[in-house]
Amino acid sequence: MVTPDTNVIVRFLTQDDEAQYASAYALFQDERLLILPTVLMETEWVLRFAYEFTAVQIVKAFHLLLGLPNVEVDGPLVIAQALDWHEKGMDFADALHVAQAKGSAGFVTFDRKLVAKAATLTSVPVRAL
Repeated sequence: MVTPDTNVIVRFLTQDDEAQYASAYALFQDERLLILPTVLMETEWVLRFAYEFTAVQIVKAFHLLLGLPNVEVDGPLVIAQALDWHEKGMDFADALHVAQAKGSAGFVTFDRKLVAKAATLTSVPVRAL
């Protein structure tokens, strides 16, 4: 099993460089892959800022990517929760942080918008510092 970097996943999803896409496609065809949450977080950022993907497009792309039979993700329940919250309007990185904080005494932030959004989506205690 190998772990692809963000740039490999971005090439695979966007197909914006023919040669690199071909290499990424071959990797996704020939190998078992483990995708890390940190790589997904960076991939979301790249897709949003460099490629102007919307949250809905990112969630759809991630569901297709993570649904491939040879792809595993580290922490699938956390990722699924983060994708659900992201689709409902929470920033993906924030959603991933809060989902990973489940079971703790809570998540503390200076981001009052996150506190308000989390209050509508999750039972994980998110409070402003």
